[in-house]
Amino acid sequence: MFKNIKSDIKAAMARDPAARNKLEIFLTYDGIKALIRYRLAHKLYLRGWRLIPRLIMSRAKHITGIDIHPGATIGRGVFIDHGDGVVIGETAEIGDDVVIYQGVTLGGTGKDVGKRHPTVKNNVMISAGAKILGPVVIGENSKIGAGSVVLTNVPANCTVVGVPGRIVRMFGQKYDGEGKQKSPDPILDEIKRISKRLNAVEDSVGITGCKYSIAEDSDFTEDPIDSSKL
Repeated sequence: MFKNIKSDIKAAMARDPAARNKLEIFLTYDGIKALIRYRLAHKLYLRGWRLIPRLIMSRAKHITGIDIHPGATIGRGVFIDHGDGVVIGETAEIGDDVVIYQGVTLGGTGKDVGKRHPTVKNNVMISAGAKILGPVVIGENSKIGAGSVVLTNVPANCTVVGVPGRIVRMFGQKYDGEGKQKSPDPILDEIKRISKRLNAVEDSVGITGCKYSIAEDSDFTEDPIDSSKL
């Protein structure tokens, strides 16, 4: 247990540019306070105790604003930054070196039984206000954008944003693989409609020259000018 606490403090020191020393982190960081109490409560929980671990974590929630069920599994080197409003459910599993910002929920959908909370692999970053719901798996080295709502599995080395969450980057490159989810873009749709209408009007009155169209990747493409018709 003490090795895990030392790893948590070391992670806070490494990941928070505002951290000045380990003593300050130990005494003042709510994320560390919650994790220390969690690690004690979890140890008792694994021994079959139920009421006392829940009382410990209830008190921790009152002090820190972080709600961790003692049955959750949390690895080493986890950093909960600021932490207010963080919720981690009973069957949630969190790997090593994970960063969790304020307002994050690792919760259930209310439709699952048994394993009903997320599994977060090693070295994942979950930004402020993100919600990961249900028994989904977040792959190693992935990043979940602020305010995202994730309801499906996320492969390793991906960046996810939006509601519902969609992959926008994979292995550091823009993701445009098969089955990519696209958000509706009414402005782009209107520009496409106007462009199509304008080209039709020019054709009807015999105007020649540049014609523009909107490609699927949202870039404007220019048709070459036929100089013989000028």
